[in-house]
Amino acid sequence: MFTLTIHPLLKLVRKMAGVQPNEWRATLTSFSIAFLLMSAYFVLRPVRDAMASDWSDTEVSMLWNIQFFVSLGLIAAYGWLTSKVPFKFVVPLVYALFAGSFTLFFWVSGVTESAILMNKVFYVWVSAFSLLHISLFWSLMSDTFSADQGKRLFAIIAAGASAGAIIGPLVPTLFATRLGLESLMLIASLGLLLVLPLVFYLHRLKSSQLATATPTGRFDTKADGIGAKWHAGFGALIATPYLLRIAAFILVYVFLSSFIYFEQKSILADYPRAERAQLLGLIDWAVNTLTFVTAFFVTGRIVNRLGMVVALTLLPLLLVVGFILLAITPTVLVLAGVQILRRTSNYAITRPAREMLFSRVSQQARYQAKPVIDVAVYRGGDALSGTLFALLSEGLGLGLAMLACVGAALSVLWARLGQRLGQAYDGRRLAPSSNELPEPQAVK
Repeated sequence: MFTLTIHPLLKLVRKMAGVQPNEWRATLTSFSIAFLLMSAYFVLRPVRDAMASDWSDTEVSMLWNIQFFVSLGLIAAYGWLTSKVPFKFVVPLVYALFAGSFTLFFWVSGVTESAILMNKVFYVWVSAFSLLHISLFWSLMSDTFSADQGKRLFAIIAAGASAGAIIGPLVPTLFATRLGLESLMLIASLGLLLVLPLVFYLHRLKSSQLATATPTGRFDTKADGIGAKWHAGFGALIATPYLLRIAAFILVYVFLSSFIYFEQKSILADYPRAERAQLLGLIDWAVNTLTFVTAFFVTGRIVNRLGMVVALTLLPLLLVVGFILLAITPTVLVLAGVQILRRTSNYAITRPAREMLFSRVSQQARYQAKPVIDVAVYRGGDALSGTLFALLSEGLGLGLAMLACVGAALSVLWARLGQRLGQAYDGRRLAPSSNELPEPQAVK
């Protein structure tokens, strides 16, 4: 049996999260995977976002529309892959392919004569990576831990992502001007490669340490593939009203994030690109430091004591206030405060709560529809919101203050959607005899 080394910090974490001795290795391994993934992404994120301020709202909106179609292609490829390849190989294979792609970007950036085109391709590709890699990670977590374990452990595991998001932004903040933006691509690629052996080790722990606590026989189709067709996730989403409400919740969040993103882009337009990357990296560092602390000491208490309604409506209500402040004083300082508030609350509270929503659906819907929601719906929201923002700002000539007022109104709508989802999760809208929603109709 796995014995736990007595240490004050470990005892504190165990007391807060209820981690059992046989769960420690899997929890720490998952924490490490999340740390490396988010470190790699947050090395790339400031590089991507610094490029955007060189382009008009219309250009960025067009790129977001392209992202949507790229995301549809990735989801189709992912659906086909999961129907043919064992899930334990799908995860490391996808991460390895992304690592290779960023190495390729590093090489091409040194020889290409079309820097603008390469930058826009990189912008689209990092945006696709940003959603698929985290959706795939949480699918891995759902496959490794039971629903009961998820309630106790997901906040601790999510803190690993926050820790990585603390370290990652320090790289561009400290070294963007010294190393050059291209070298950051190679650093991110190395971080993704380090994830691969940990994923295989976690799969072994699932069988050895978590065998008595993890549901068995999830994938009993040929070669342990998920089965079904590449488009089954789209059908499962349409067939399940509960999943449609989750998709709507995410869609409104995307619209709000897009409005803040475009306002950020406009406010930072006067700064040199390297300074933008440093400033954005500093915001990332502040956000994820606060998220790390919140995930350990606040998230579990909100979900367990106050319920999912509070967990899913807290951020929308805070954003109502944030957008009003931004409408009154659209400055860098206020923008930074709203971004820190939004992203800290999302990463520490809203996102873990959103992942828990999938414990109320069938396994088929969880593994087939979740990537569709996390990637395709999200990027579809980007395309729609980017077009809407360009229409309002460049078409109708609305200023930042008026756009912030629109964001405040959307935040009220988002709070209502969160309330309905929280009530559904807490059982007020589910059949009393079942913990899960019905299995969706098979997609023919």
